[in-house]
Amino acid sequence: MATTRQAHTVWEGNLLEGKGLVTLDSSGVGEFPVSWPSRAEQANGKTSPEELIAAAHSSCFSMALSNGLAGAGTPPTSLNTKAEVTFQPGTGITGIHLTVEGQVPGLDEAGFVKAAEDAKANCPVSQALSGTTITLTATLA
Repeated sequence: MATTRQAHTVWEGNLLEGKGLVTLDSSGVGEFPVSWPSRAEQANGKTSPEELIAAAHSSCFSMALSNGLAGAGTPPTSLNTKAEVTFQPGTGITGIHLTVEGQVPGLDEAGFVKAAEDAKANCPVSQALSGTTITLTATLA
């Protein structure tokens, strides 16, 4: 069964001086302020589309990797994934780097890296962002 998730943003003012509020409608877990300076300079307590993409990518990748490892008979004890989304004003998103450290009993480093590469290529968010260069560093704890 397909699912659809929703969020919305209310924006006031022009790009450089305006501000917005992103609301996560489906979960209801929060509202997050956004602004151009928080996107192109310092966060200063506000989020950005790139940070929201990083959150989506790190969680999707972790789920895909966990599923792949369990399917291969080596379920992880834990995975710690960071996604770094680079934004260049005037150009856009120029790359995403995933870093994952895992505790996976019974699996060697090469097997973990292979599973992580597979998850990177096949998680739905990676596939949705396929027009962007996605790199990966994977290590066992």
